[in-house]
Amino acid sequence: MSTALRIVHGSFGRVALLDMDRSLVRHAHPHCHLLIKVGGADTRFAVGDKLVELTSRQAVLISAWEPHAYVHDESRPRTVILALYIEPEWLARFRSNWGAGPFGSNPAVEISARMRHRAADLAEAMLALPAKSATQEHLISELMIATMDRLAPWRSVGAASAQTTPIDWRIRRVMTLMRQDPGRNHDTGELAREAGLSRAHFYRLFETSANVTPHVYLNVLRLELAVSAVVHDSAALAPLSRQLGFSAPAHFTRFFRDHTGVNPSEFRTVARLGTLSPS
Repeated sequence: MSTALRIVHGSFGRVALLDMDRSLVRHAHPHCHLLIKVGGADTRFAVGDKLVELTSRQAVLISAWEPHAYVHDESRPRTVILALYIEPEWLARFRSNWGAGPFGSNPAVEISARMRHRAADLAEAMLALPAKSATQEHLISELMIATMDRLAPWRSVGAASAQTTPIDWRIRRVMTLMRQDPGRNHDTGELAREAGLSRAHFYRLFETSANVTPHVYLNVLRLELAVSAVVHDSAALAPLSRQLGFSAPAHFTRFFRDHTGVNPSEFRTVARLGTLSPS
């Protein structure tokens, strides 16, 4: 079973140090997602329609809302992965266009010596000093800057040219409805009627506009609400599972594990160790 070694969170988003031995379902994040191998076997991620190797020489960089999945080879040993989920607004503080995305058509990033050292330092600090925010946020900043430095074409893109395609107003309206009640079973046919479109047209337009299917979009909403509640609230998980539309806590636990690699109770325990203090 996969294990969360450390999870830290702050204004930057969250960073997880994961010991992985099982695949994750196809999903997405509203974050800029950087994956670096810090130990164990080489492994792979499916990003869009590409299969990308995660090795000691190559990281994986996934744009916000880019569909992806972890593909674990059961014949290989476990892999320790440093997974960064960076808030685009936080990244844009370094340079305005850095938070806009996408990061280009190639999610494979060659690891520089600077990236390797910063990743190792960050992983070590997470294990040794799990609640020291100043140290960890500095290392996260340094690692993201070093990563962006590897993307030479992206550095030259101006903020104006980095704007994403506007979302169709009908799809934006449906997204608002989904955000207002993520625990509801939003049937595709019902959503299509709300948008005034045929089911097939709605599905295509939603995926074109949002880069994910309606089902994946709803799962993103549910997962981020779940992560926030698990980390910041002390309430039992059963009420949370009902609030998010799961008929039984076991179904919620499986959903959470299939998306993060660990069950919500373990996530909560490890994340509480990484509740950062100012020093």
